[in-house]
Amino acid sequence: MTATTTMIEPKKPAKSLSPWAIARRKFLNNKLAMISTFFLLSIAILSMLAPTLAPHLSPHPDITKVNISAMSKPPGEEYILGTDKSGRDILTRLFYGGRVSLFLGISCTAIVIFIGTVVGSIAGYFGGIVDNLLMRFTDFVLNFPFLVFVIVLNTILLGIVDGLWVLITVIGVLSWGGVARIVRSKILAEKENEYILAAISIGCSPFKVITKHLLPNVLSTIIVYATLIFASMIVAESSLSYLGFGVPQTTPSWGNMLAFANEPDVLQGKPWIWMPPALFITMTILSINFIGEGLKDAFNPKSYR
Repeated sequence: MTATTTMIEPKKPAKSLSPWAIARRKFLNNKLAMISTFFLLSIAILSMLAPTLAPHLSPHPDITKVNISAMSKPPGEEYILGTDKSGRDILTRLFYGGRVSLFLGISCTAIVIFIGTVVGSIAGYFGGIVDNLLMRFTDFVLNFPFLVFVIVLNTILLGIVDGLWVLITVIGVLSWGGVARIVRSKILAEKENEYILAAISIGCSPFKVITKHLLPNVLSTIIVYATLIFASMIVAESSLSYLGFGVPQTTPSWGNMLAFANEPDVLQGKPWIWMPPALFITMTILSINFIGEGLKDAFNPKSYR
């Protein structure tokens, strides 16, 4: 009798996932964050397609012309969400307004993250007098009354420069202080690690050390903080436009639509004029915050999902 032996191949060790892969998996398993992402993407897509959708949503899709025959019409078959006091379709203006509000939020967030990351990285890496100078300048920016500055600048430049770009520039340039402080604190802690000291010892330039070694390790914190900034930028635009000092009245935005709530007759007797933009702003802010919480949980190594 001959004995047969079976060769059993050794099992290959499980491939370890990178921190980014683990974060992605945890984020995808977060139902609330995924629902919020789907909602935010839907609003963004509908807003971008507003010129295409407008003729199918309203018999009068032109949001710039006054329609006397359709002033303040309540929701019905002809106008799904009704019309405002100028006879313009609310639903169509919601999507056009989303284009402006979301664009402003993204643009301001990009400016804030860029300036804050550059200032915080330089201050944290070099330290000493460079750190002191940049942080004192950051303190000045944080204490600067940007609301007053926006109002004054908008008044001065009204009719000379596009008011939307003035608003984006002023809000972005005066809102990066918090990002700079957070990035600086992360860089200060990270640059003491051995791999950073090794990179410096072999002659890597400060630019390479910051961009290739330090920033990738603080990128998760920047991404999470960016979601909070994005939400706050939309709130800032809505607040300023509500007060009449934000996006020009000729440009539809959620804040401009909400400004109709200033009038008592609209606030009390015509809720269809101001409630849709208020609901869109609220749901968008909640979605962004839920996404931010999901990202924070995903990048947290102590959380399990």
